[in-house]
Amino acid sequence: MGGIFGVASKSNCVLDLFFGIDYHSHLGTRRGGMAVYGPKGFDRAIHNIENSPFRTKFERDVEELEGNLGIGCISDNEPQPLLVQSHLGSFAVTTVGKINNMDQLIEHSYKNGCTHFLEMSGGGVNPTEMVASLINQKSTLVEGIRYAQEMIDGSMTLLVMTPKGIYAARDRLGRTPLIIGRKNDAYCASFESFAYINLGYEDYHELGPGEIVYITPEGMECMRAPGKEMKICSFLWIYYGYPTSTYEGVNVEEMRYKCGDMLARRDTAKPDIVAGVPDSGIAHAIGYANRSGIPFARPFIKYTPTWPRSFMPTQQSQRNLIARMKLIPVHRLIKDKSLLLIDDSLVRGTQLRETTEFLYHSGVKEVHIRPACPPLLHGCKYLNFSRSKSELDLITRRVIQKREGENCSKEILADYANPDSQNYKEMLEEIRKELNFTSLSYHRLDDMIESIGLEPCKLCTYCWDGKE
Repeated sequence: MGGIFGVASKSNCVLDLFFGIDYHSHLGTRRGGMAVYGPKGFDRAIHNIENSPFRTKFERDVEELEGNLGIGCISDNEPQPLLVQSHLGSFAVTTVGKINNMDQLIEHSYKNGCTHFLEMSGGGVNPTEMVASLINQKSTLVEGIRYAQEMIDGSMTLLVMTPKGIYAARDRLGRTPLIIGRKNDAYCASFESFAYINLGYEDYHELGPGEIVYITPEGMECMRAPGKEMKICSFLWIYYGYPTSTYEGVNVEEMRYKCGDMLARRDTAKPDIVAGVPDSGIAHAIGYANRSGIPFARPFIKYTPTWPRSFMPTQQSQRNLIARMKLIPVHRLIKDKSLLLIDDSLVRGTQLRETTEFLYHSGVKEVHIRPACPPLLHGCKYLNFSRSKSELDLITRRVIQKREGENCSKEILADYANPDSQNYKEMLEEIRKELNFTSLSYHRLDDMIESIGLEPCKLCTYCWDGKE
């Protein structure tokens, strides 16, 4: 995925920008970038953060950059922010989102006067450069931002920095969040609501779907009112969001407690202990333990000082190895015990199968798996939350293909998504046997929506039910 942060300050904003971006490091692992506008005009730094954290790579840049305006990002994909010179003037732009219709937009841009794009390694076009191209096809930045949001199939939340201020725009359907913070001499725009709290900012304004605002050191002006329709990503609460984050008034940690609570209400398993896969599964497990009365424990500990996030390497085998190396068992809490283990999700199944084998090898008697979300049946079309190249990477779809053949209709998939159907129950049993779990039970979609607490029509649940 990725995260973005921007600052408009009456004084040098580089430290606020640096720490604000750093607080988004849980959202991406490949690129980091900062761009500022100050006495020397626009300046920028971009680094690869695959093998070293953002803070380490950018400490020297903090000493060299200077400006009262700044934007930046953590990205799992393309290098950014980009510096652009056009008929609209000079500006910097950074984005978070996904473009599904890139080929059509490239052809459209050529027909509308764009002569070329800079080709990235691998032959692709930088999505942020495409956003800049779309913006430049209109007569003002606001019209251009609105045009880009309307033309893009997928999602796009962005920050555009000019010499005088920063335009902040939330995705047309609000799939990702964007919130404005304020303190005495500055305003900021942030993907994560917690990223500016320790910098002295207070919550000021949460952008609605498609809303565009303009922030300067003196204030914020609404340039386009929010739309009425919203489809914010539900997976933000389940997995991606940091525990201290709040989206649409719903705190991530609190939601995960409710999620575990509702899992426990429907469960009949009687394990000796409840545990969560570190880190995102822990809060779900606490909620489960509080409701069930079964003790919460940490039968294995995540070693974090040196190991990066498990999905950082591009090769799945490397990700699996790192995931395994990070978990260190506490044998006294495992041996001869029945364990109920909650993970945020079950995607490919590879890591949970290896974790289960590791637990059996460590002497555990039973392993009951409880994913904190429903079975994932569809690859995400709107956010880059997975590196999967095919829906057959999903263990659910592999099982369904084995049962139904290659041509599986929407109606059949809908039946497999129904927790009360026979197909659903048989799919779970096949997954359980393949991954060697003692038992397997997923969070129901209706319960997950209730755990979040927003109206169902405001949530994107495409990954689970295929409904756009």
